[in-house]
Amino acid sequence: EPRTLPMTYICCILYVMERTTVFLPPELAEQAKRHAARHGRSFAAVIREALTSYLADGPRATPSLPRIAGQFASGTSDTSERGDELLWKDPHA
Repeated sequence: EPRTLPMTYICCILYVMERTTVFLPPELAEQAKRHAARHGRSFAAVIREALTSYLADGPRATPSLPRIAGQFASGTSDTSERGDELLWKDPHA
């Protein structure tokens, strides 16, 4: 027999929680759904717990650039705008 929640609890959740939309890659969504089912939790509870855990860990260090970055001058000022052209140009042409 499925458990039922008291109506006061349900009303409290509806008025205290904020509804939002999160876009997830299909693989991540499926993984979260399987985790929820395996542990008898709702998908929303898994997302809340994951977000709470993520935020509790504090700020994450941003990956630093290699020390060589910015050490040389190319002599051009439009390199960032021409990135695709420069990266995919045939070097033997």
